[in-house]
Amino acid sequence: MTAEILRYAAFTDPAQPGGGNPAGIVPDATGLDDARMQEIAAEVGYAETAFVRPAVDGRIPLRFFSPVAEVPFCGHATVATAVALAERDGVGTLRFATPVGEVLIETEESGGAIRATFTSVDPVVSELPDAVRETLLGLLGLADAHLDPRFPPRIAYAGNRHPVLVIGEQHRFDGFTFDPDAVRALMDAEGWTGTVTVAHPSRDGAGAEPGIGVWEARNIFPVGTMDEDPATGSAAASFGGYLRELGLVPESGRIRILQGRHVGRPSLLEVEIPPTGGIRVTGTASPI
Repeated sequence: MTAEILRYAAFTDPAQPGGGNPAGIVPDATGLDDARMQEIAAEVGYAETAFVRPAVDGRIPLRFFSPVAEVPFCGHATVATAVALAERDGVGTLRFATPVGEVLIETEESGGAIRATFTSVDPVVSELPDAVRETLLGLLGLADAHLDPRFPPRIAYAGNRHPVLVIGEQHRFDGFTFDPDAVRALMDAEGWTGTVTVAHPSRDGAGAEPGIGVWEARNIFPVGTMDEDPATGSAAASFGGYLRELGLVPESGRIRILQGRHVGRPSLLEVEIPPTGGIRVTGTASPI
């Protein structure tokens, strides 16, 4: 069957046009089985495509497929879907029933654009085994000496499991490279369905203590035609949970994540980190 497919860029930065992370949206996936949804995601070719089904008891079923597999949760496709539905039906609160549980998302008009904020599932932070850390660093051409000692490597979960590495020096952060196939093999072996998050305190926020308020992130995601994700909502939520676990949340409880510069699609993710519960991630989206 033929399905309507929308294309939106999520987490666009108003100060830098042409950015954001593209997502496919099928606003009515009624009648599509898993195989057909996978085919559509591969045809669209974006990191993820979201598939929407009619609401049941006030909850909207939402699933996500990359070009190669179903993904449990995708933040940028969630934001893109919420904005598309708000443009059609009006702003307000939506409840998405996703494979990782219910995700609440609020939409509002602000400055002529629609902003969407999702609240993640409760984050969980765990140790990154030494052998896996060493392998991952080696695949990126990095070593323990290049990590910022204030921010130890961890696995952070807020819908997807993301290994988190924080690089201390800007040139190391900007300059690391990797073999996509080798990284993909490690991610598959470890069951990392999200991205590998590599972060660095931004020059705009360097030295802001306690914690760091502005970050740059590179999110490795070798899938289809891409190797790095321009904007990763689930990673932003996981990173917020990571900072909270370390006790390094800024006094404001908020951080900004700049992502996508390295792939020519600058993006902005705003993250609110409450003392407990899910992490709130805000962004805009616009049709492509």
